[in-house]
Amino acid sequence: MKKTLPRFSSTKALLEYLNTTFARLHKNYEELFWLSYMGDHSVDKSMNNAMALRDSFNANPDLKKEVEFHIKRSKGILKQRLELWKHVFGLYQLPPHALPIKNKIIELETIIRKKHTSRKEGYLDPKTGKFTVASKGKMRTLITTHPDEMVRKTCFETLEQMPLDTIDEFVEVIKLRNEYAQALGYQDFYDYKARLDEGMSKKELFSIFENIYDKTKYAFKNIRKLEKGKPGLRKPWNFGHMMSGSFIKEEDPYFQFENVLSYWGRSFAAMGINFQGGTVQLDLLDRKGKSNNGFCHYPNVVHEKNGKRLPGSSNFTSNAIPGQVGSGAQGINTVFHEGGHAADRLNSFQPDACVNSEYPPSTVSWAETHSTFMDTISDSIEWRTRYATNSKGEPYPLDLFERKLRVAFPLRPLDMMHICFVVFFEKEMYETKNLTREKVIAIARKMYKKYFDRSEDSISVLNIPHIYTWESSAYYHGYGLAELGVHQWREYFFKKYGYIVDNPRVGKEMEKIWSYASSYPAKTLVKMATGKKLGPEAYIRDITKPLDEILKNAHAKIKRLEKVPLYTKPVNLKGKITMVHGKKKIADNSKSFEDMDMKYRKWLKTMK
Repeated sequence: MKKTLPRFSSTKALLEYLNTTFARLHKNYEELFWLSYMGDHSVDKSMNNAMALRDSFNANPDLKKEVEFHIKRSKGILKQRLELWKHVFGLYQLPPHALPIKNKIIELETIIRKKHTSRKEGYLDPKTGKFTVASKGKMRTLITTHPDEMVRKTCFETLEQMPLDTIDEFVEVIKLRNEYAQALGYQDFYDYKARLDEGMSKKELFSIFENIYDKTKYAFKNIRKLEKGKPGLRKPWNFGHMMSGSFIKEEDPYFQFENVLSYWGRSFAAMGINFQGGTVQLDLLDRKGKSNNGFCHYPNVVHEKNGKRLPGSSNFTSNAIPGQVGSGAQGINTVFHEGGHAADRLNSFQPDACVNSEYPPSTVSWAETHSTFMDTISDSIEWRTRYATNSKGEPYPLDLFERKLRVAFPLRPLDMMHICFVVFFEKEMYETKNLTREKVIAIARKMYKKYFDRSEDSISVLNIPHIYTWESSAYYHGYGLAELGVHQWREYFFKKYGYIVDNPRVGKEMEKIWSYASSYPAKTLVKMATGKKLGPEAYIRDITKPLDEILKNAHAKIKRLEKVPLYTKPVNLKGKITMVHGKKKIADNSKSFEDMDMKYRKWLKTMK
């Protein structure tokens, strides 16, 4: 006989059960997720089973009813907490026939990921015809940095072929995702994700990006003009190299990856950013079998037990290749980005686990606002001239920044096009009836032509790892919305304080907003942080600024920061940090951050 409500004698007992169970199921899945994505596919079946158990808990209708029962008998803080759980359970309720569809999807995604991470990757040397081992990440970097056009073209053509290995499985995944979403009453999977992740309709969401495209597409004419003086510029394998390849080489000495921990630790510490007693694990180098995309997840979510706050943990990764030109800068940028994610959730002071994870009610756009904000710090000219030095201790040259800016300036308005490319590709793919591999390829080429205007089309969107995974598919718009939020937040801080880098008052404000986690809707949190409703105004103002104004602002920011003392204290991020490479532990900060930095530097030299 089925037990009637209530199952729990008190609201506190119910909340204790919900938090403990949520945290346990989440951790079980996330620990297996990390092992699988770091290259151990022996755990894939266990990972999928753990995901099913976690999803079953989130979709449990009896728990939802139990929460609703206790809401009627509660008041004050306890009632508010129960309302959050009710909202979360409401997001995940499923009709009985939908769960088997999702299980099929996850099984197919696992097959695709295993093929992607176990295949032989590399290109045929155009001169010798010999196979050269190179990961996707390395080939993408070579397309930008290699001086030989034939090598760049070969890498480009190799990358064009790689998605075809799994395109049939991918088409089946898209169909099943749509079937799942329609079983829940949505138009398609993108409609489902937009409403679940952002609380927005597709019309509301895509109108934002259509508006930005319409206001910035004029800059494609700038590329056509540049091509007259740079023959071959619009070839896909030439564009990055001809526009920035020489600058990447010139900048490389200032962004050696061996400095990553020093740059990251000192910058965060100077802003007063820490991990509130949490644990952070970093796996930063590229290797065969490992996921080729940087990410941050949280095995232990912050929550309250017996009235006591339990700190969280985070795992994050990048795919740096020591010694490869350009990889150091990209790796350092990724560590700042993923470190921003880690700081976000580990700084939560909400008692309930359901609002402290990376999943809904957390939104992609709000999560990416924090991480992208942090990588704009390492991208800024004031940070570079203050922190980035070469082996002789010489600072990043302002002259290099100015020369690079003058070359790249005509392209600034097109900054959002790479996001529009992915967003509208996925939109059309999910909306296409009777999808086939030929239709997917045609959509990819069409979107590449529209959003990049190169002389040849490409299916490069099919090399973006996000589209192959349930959690990260149909959410690339989050990066675009985050760009709007970041520009709005930076504008707010500059107006209020005059500077951001090494400003502990900025860190203090971010810490406060992080403390709320996802206990409020993302739109509310944006307004709480910036004082304004999220919109494109600050973004458009920035990317359409005249060149002279950008240069003037850069000089002013550097001069302003010169008045701020350098951070010289020992780095203490108030958490346990461990550096790993797969299952191998390299170093930790048990003695000190500086000791960990020294040991990691020494180990990196053995990997070149």
